[in-house]
Amino acid sequence: MMRLRRFTVEDNHKPLKLMAVLAHPDDESLAMGGILAKYAAAGVQTYLVMATRGERGWFGPAAAYPGPEALGRLRETELRAAAQVLGLQEIVYLDYQDGELDQADPAEAIARIVSQVRWVGPDVVVTFDPNGMYGHPDHIAISQLTTTAVMAAADPGHTVLTRNSPHRVAKLYYRAFVQAEQAAYEATFGRLVMPVDRVQRRFTVWPEWAITTRVDTSAYGEQIWQAIACHRSQLPDYQQLKTLPDEVKAGLWGRQSYYRAISLVNGGREVEDDLFAGLRGRAQSRPLIYDLPQLQAA
Repeated sequence: MMRLRRFTVEDNHKPLKLMAVLAHPDDESLAMGGILAKYAAAGVQTYLVMATRGERGWFGPAAAYPGPEALGRLRETELRAAAQVLGLQEIVYLDYQDGELDQADPAEAIARIVSQVRWVGPDVVVTFDPNGMYGHPDHIAISQLTTTAVMAAADPGHTVLTRNSPHRVAKLYYRAFVQAEQAAYEATFGRLVMPVDRVQRRFTVWPEWAITTRVDTSAYGEQIWQAIACHRSQLPDYQQLKTLPDEVKAGLWGRQSYYRAISLVNGGREVEDDLFAGLRGRAQSRPLIYDLPQLQAA
């Protein structure tokens, strides 16, 4: 009979990897397009895990709403186009319904994210902050689920839905909008207000002193806009947005702020300018596991 014999070798040239775990198509462009474009251009492998297909995100006349399945397919097409612009390696959907992520079975949702984290092996994971930017329940849910999944992915005892080896993410970041970003965003796209449980939830900004990381994305403004423009179903004022002055675009996409929620490699009050601070120059080694056939007597 033939059995498999396992052995490992060390790969000291593993590229850096960045994974964004988000809720809806267009989140990757509107909220994090700057870092995705920047790091992809620098040779970082960038991956996207998307919880839903945004099936309920319709901004046209109610009578023209094509229904959740058709809109989901449209938004999936739009996301593929945006991903190509941003240089993403891969998109994976968790297959939850838009607007229902906070009602999903948390154990199952966490396990789905853990499976992707272990499969890809990212060094850095980014997601929404615990306030969900403006209180969106799906954004809040994906923040909570991702935070838990990053910890669970390193736990050898967590084996639900995956047999991949445990993986320790070195750094977890939350997208943390500051006052200047809010002002530019709402001046361009209108006030973000979401009624939830009879409460008007609004844009939640982070104080400047809480920001741990500011990434210069000014060189990628046009690329970010091209990615955003792929999501035409979400841009009822597209023609007007095309003519935005350069200074407005700079305010929107010139710099992105983050909060370092978890780091195994650095800390302190000094503000980073790189999500991979503390990782560059370190030995990026990972054991590669090979299965070789071994013949034995039956």
